[in-house]
This record gives sequence, structure tokens and C-alpha cells, in this order.
Amino acid sequence: MASRQEEKAQRRREREAAEKAAASAGSRNKRVQLALAAFLGIAVIVGVVIVVAGGGSDKGSMAGTGNPTSGTSGAALPPVRTRDLATAAKAAGCTTSSPKIEGSTHVTTKVTYGTNPPTSGNHNPDPSLDGVYEPGDTPEPEHYVHALEHGRVEIQYKKGTSAKIISQLETLANEPLNGKDAYKVLLFENNTNMPYDVAATAWGQLIGCKTFNEKDFDALRAFRLKYVDKGTEIIPPNN
Repeated sequence: MASRQEEKAQRRREREAAEKAAASAGSRNKRVQLALAAFLGIAVIVGVVIVVAGGGSDKGSMAGTGNPTSGTSGAALPPVRTRDLATAAKAAGCTTSSPKIEGSTHVTTKVTYGTNPPTSGNHNPDPSLDGVYEPGDTPEPEHYVHALEHGRVEIQYKKGTSAKIISQLETLANEPLNGKDAYKVLLFENNTNMPYDVAATAWGQLIGCKTFNEKDFDALRAFRLKYVDKGTEIIPPNN
């Protein structure tokens, strides 16, 4: 009897040892599973952060859809000689004028403007945004005329202008004014077949330079200084 009892006790001890080992193994497996789940969770979060951060690199491509960029710097400009508009325009051989206001009604149709490039008139309800537009991505006149009404200055260059001159004009457009780079300025390729190499417009104001030369930069800069924020509806910068 004692032998059978000892056998039973031994089997019980073996069974309890086996159950304890199984429980211990299960606990280890659970810890491994939890650790793996936590690792995968962290990996997912890191992946999302990388995707979101990487997505910002596509912002520059918006220029290809007709939207402007800003804050870029271009080629160096010659030193400033004068900031007086009359003096600068005369030295550069540019002409200034103050065409009559042609209207200011919102329309969704094409408009024929009396000046080239336009300086006022009926316009689309959606104004063009501030910034630098890539060649070929110029907004329609009805949109950028509305921006003039909001106190913007628009610098335009003729089709076929060299990359160097365009880069210099970008530098000019991005010069700080009123504490902000590229303050209320648009730069784009002209799409109205204007009779100038380069021109700038404000609401009811125009400067046109028939032949480009380095003195034009002073004239364009002085025009911007004088006529920015001179529209009939002053709207804050939108970039």
C-alpha cells in the first residue's frame, strides 16, 4: 500500500510540475505576443509619421497646376541706385501711367480690358494668390485683375524671357516689404501679348519697360513700394 501511495504521490508531483511548466511557458508566450504587438504598433506609428513628413515634398508640385510658390530666392540683383519711381523709370526708359478705372463688378465670363496688361475692370470672384508662378501657369486675367483690387502688385515678363532674368525677377518679388518676404506681390509670365519686355501693375497703375535692362529692377521695385496696398479692397497676404 505504501508503495502505491508513493507512486500516486510521485505522479501527482510530476503532474503538478508539468502543469507549472506549461503555465510558465504560456506566460512567456503571452509576454512575447504583447511585446511583438507593441513593436508592431510602434512601427505603424513611425511609418505614418514618415509618410506624413514625406508628403510635404509634394507641395512644390502645386505650381504645375497654376498655383504659386513663395519664399524662394533667385539670382542676384544689381545694387540699388534709387527708390524714387520717377527717377528710376526715367533712367530705365520705362513709362508710367494711371489708366482710368474700367469697373469692378464680379463676373464669370471673359472680359476685354482697355489696357495691356490690365490694370482694372470687371473680374472673376476668385482672386489669384500671391506668389511666383511658373512660366505657362499664369492665371487668367479675370483672376489676377481681382488681386489688383485687393492691393496687390503684379510683375509680368514676356514669353521667351531668359531663365536668368526670370530668376532675378523672383529675387525682386521676394524682397521683404512691411516685415514680410514677397509681401502682396505676384510674378508671372504675361498672357495678354503685352508690348513690353517687363511690366508691373497695381489697381489703376502701370509701368511698362519695352526693352529689358538692369535699371528696370529699380523701376519695378520703386513701383511696388509706391503702389502696394493701394487697391479699393485691402486684403491681408494669403501666403
